[in-house]
Amino acid sequence: MLPPRAYVFLGLNAVRALSIIALLLVFSSSIFVMVHDIEAVNQFVKDGSNATSVDSGNYDYIENSTVPNQPAGAFWAVLNRLLIIGQTIVLILSEVGWPAVFFDRFFPVLGKDFGVGALGVMQCLIGASVLSHFVSDFPLVAAFFLFAIGCLNILVGLIFRERSKMKRSILSWRERAKDVLPSHVRGVDIRPVVGTVSSIFSRDEKAGDPAKSPSAAGLGFGRQGESGAALKGFLINKPVEALARHAT
Repeated sequence: MLPPRAYVFLGLNAVRALSIIALLLVFSSSIFVMVHDIEAVNQFVKDGSNATSVDSGNYDYIENSTVPNQPAGAFWAVLNRLLIIGQTIVLILSEVGWPAVFFDRFFPVLGKDFGVGALGVMQCLIGASVLSHFVSDFPLVAAFFLFAIGCLNILVGLIFRERSKMKRSILSWRERAKDVLPSHVRGVDIRPVVGTVSSIFSRDEKAGDPAKSPSAAGLGFGRQGESGAALKGFLINKPVEALARHAT
């Protein structure tokens, strides 16, 4: 039986793995659609130059493509796919967590100090951008998958907020190791004990008769006294043996 923290760790990493897979699918499908659009544009230009299609200028979109039949339509269509490819690369790197310094300094919303809610919003925007055009089955399924994972990341971000990336981190044991050291607690004095060694071995003068108060009696200079000093944070060093100056 695993602790609840282990189930949270496994669940968050499963969501991260699905997120990376969805981004990779959209990355590859965007390349596929861009290549298909360029081939369709080349065929459209070829048909127009040969004047074999009289109705070639009556289409809102170039046939068998997502390129609008308007001035610079091919340019904006290709630029849109290139921007989607660039966004997916950035989001994949943020999910992997490399380079963390770059995201923390230049793009902190995807850094380790933020949750995955912003990541989910960006994934939904990419998915909606792809789904807003007529595409084939492969880009359609990839965009639907990415949009669903984006909604899931938004939900995870709302639940765990900025702690989500820390909870799913494989190296989170380094953060938990800090809890081993004592921390300052309000109202508790954690300063070291200040006193003299002689006060440990001497009797409490205000305690009265040792027979009536056994706990007030001194421990002497034997093993009991040394153990008592060690418990209170004092360390008794034995003197270094040395010969007299006139001895050889």
